[in-house]
Amino acid sequence: MLQALQQELDKRKVDGLMRQRRLLDSPQAEHIVANNQAFLSFCSNDYLGLANHPKLIAAMQEAAGLSGVGSGASNLITGHHRYHDKLEKRLAQFVEMPAALLFSAGYMANIGVLGALAGREDAIFADKLNHACLNDGGYYSLADFKRFSHNDVQALETLLKASTAKHKLIAVDAVFSMDGDIAPLAEYLALCERYDAYLYVDDAHGFGVLGQHGQGSLNHLGLKSPRLIMMATLGKAAGVAGAFVAGEQVVVDYLIQKANSYVYSTPAPPALSATLLASVDLIAQGDALRNHLQTLIATLKQHLQVSRWQLMPSITAVQPLLVGNNYEALALSEHLQAQGILVPAIRQPTVPVNTSRLRISLSAAHRVEDVIRLADTINQAETVVQAA
Repeated sequence: MLQALQQELDKRKVDGLMRQRRLLDSPQAEHIVANNQAFLSFCSNDYLGLANHPKLIAAMQEAAGLSGVGSGASNLITGHHRYHDKLEKRLAQFVEMPAALLFSAGYMANIGVLGALAGREDAIFADKLNHACLNDGGYYSLADFKRFSHNDVQALETLLKASTAKHKLIAVDAVFSMDGDIAPLAEYLALCERYDAYLYVDDAHGFGVLGQHGQGSLNHLGLKSPRLIMMATLGKAAGVAGAFVAGEQVVVDYLIQKANSYVYSTPAPPALSATLLASVDLIAQGDALRNHLQTLIATLKQHLQVSRWQLMPSITAVQPLLVGNNYEALALSEHLQAQGILVPAIRQPTVPVNTSRLRISLSAAHRVEDVIRLADTINQAETVVQAA
């Protein structure tokens, strides 16, 4: 087995698909120290720049003193702390849903929800560009797992019309993490009404960024319905860690009983929930941060002038630069790194073959000057970087 593993790793190197970890020696911010070097970073999902916010640091320090550093037991034993409960109620109120449930990570939330709500007699319908955790949740659920072309409403309707499943669940990203585009959620919700289905929305990259006061993609699109269930992560725009699922009270009550990744795991430390209570307040009051983020997006589009590579259409903080070739995407990322700028090269299987790209993640912590520097450096690189 070890020999086979090494052969697979060697092949990944040859194919330009080997991934490397960077060792971070600073707080997450727009300027970081990684591998003992200072960089201007466009790698983080910390879209509002809250990960190192002094109010959140103070909240965590105070809460750790009051609640300790560990939860000690699963939620259904003695692990459900008052801080957890307060945060669930606050999140439900913030996204205007009847109830919410905390998970330790978005991956755990998606696997838990899909496995609990869909089984052998049911069907899950998923966009082909969904995040890996939605795919894994669909496969693990034992439901009939159907995938449709990206944002293809007609293809989804064809699948729904042909389905004889007992229960139907559409599971999609709201903002696609590698493309930055927004799913046609209004059209999907209309299909739910027509074919008696429910819509599960992963809003990891919309929560805190889109919608009135950062309430997320559903609010951004003006969508409300008892057929909606949303998930959002708390380690991106919220700046901390974890995830939550929100929906009808009966859905949350059922997940508490049946979502294995919730029932059989120890919750995140209570101090994180106390910190996130402060984070939700900052998000709610963060219109100026979101306006600045939109200014940065407009600045990037204005100053980036390339012909061989293409900035994909996105109004979100995720701004992908489509390169195509694995080696060329790596070479461009390495060229930027040599100039003191970090932008990750994203390759298969995270994205489809021949669509390798640089994933530019903007944060409200960036300055306009930072984005202009990035754009100018990429513009200059087009005449230097070539595919291997």
